[in-house]
Amino acid sequence: MLAERIGVLARELLPNGRKDGAEWRCGSLAGEKGQSLAVHLNGSRAGVWADFSSGERGDALDLVAAVLFAGDRREAMKWAVSWLGLGDGAAPTFRAPERRQVALDRGREDLDQDAQRKRASARKLWHDTPAGIAGTPVEAYLAGRGIILRELGRAPGALRFNPSVWCAEVQRPLPAMIAAICGPSGKLVAVHRTWLGETPGGWVKADLQNAKKVLGSFAGGCVRLWRGASGKALGVAPEGDVTVIAEGIETALSVAVACPEFRVLSAVSLSNMAAVALPDTLKDIIIAADNDSGNEKARRALEAALKKFASQGRTVRLAMPEIVHGDWNDVLRGKDTDGQEERSV
Repeated sequence: MLAERIGVLARELLPNGRKDGAEWRCGSLAGEKGQSLAVHLNGSRAGVWADFSSGERGDALDLVAAVLFAGDRREAMKWAVSWLGLGDGAAPTFRAPERRQVALDRGREDLDQDAQRKRASARKLWHDTPAGIAGTPVEAYLAGRGIILRELGRAPGALRFNPSVWCAEVQRPLPAMIAAICGPSGKLVAVHRTWLGETPGGWVKADLQNAKKVLGSFAGGCVRLWRGASGKALGVAPEGDVTVIAEGIETALSVAVACPEFRVLSAVSLSNMAAVALPDTLKDIIIAADNDSGNEKARRALEAALKKFASQGRTVRLAMPEIVHGDWNDVLRGKDTDGQEERSV
């Protein structure tokens, strides 16, 4: 019964969201504006929802429980019975328990302030970093991965090199490749940092527990790496452009070098892939996936992305290398996972 009234329920639970085709979308269960959380509004999947950033998902009752009662389905059931008018009293207006509502409001304020601080820091880092990577350690690092950007004729403007980016893991600044993550409007919303280290063999990814991190919230955004044959910006992409979406930056760049006629985007994370916002003109989508054989979480995320883009009326294809636990950068370099020549791709 909740699913039958999901259009009304979603608007009451998540009033800052907006209708996007057959879905109600917002940033998260906290209800802020954004794209990461999607609630199906009609059809056989009415009431089914998923937060592609956190991995949380469920049905209409789960949505009530998650938004109002910290996941408590029993309390959600009591509220739903009353809301549907099945109890002794009239259906309630939307109001969380007072203490929880106060906590939610404070939490959202803190979240908003923290998100604003991170976005401001990301933009400052980007603007303080000189444009261009020609002759920098970034170009050398990518070349070491088999990605020769000069074959494309120009380097992606979404990449920069900063010689001194603070790394919390080692409590000191390190050289880093910086990538701009832009939201649907084209504005920078976050930056991706890949810390680098120099070895006798050249520049490589820094020897850290986590050498890659994002500064800022990027749900629905992507790194716009290559414009393809049309050469036009994503916001004005013409019909006929084939668009490749990959997870990582190096994987996406590998596709761009091998297939420069395609537009290429990096979703930054697999969980964000389904949330990437594309203009309606882009009808032909290729998901360039890693071969994470046996990884159930990765499989579910890929399925979500394929279904999402297909539901928007696009033709969606999945491209996955035959190299087990490999990606398209491994294919570009002609290596298997043991570093030997790969004979079947």
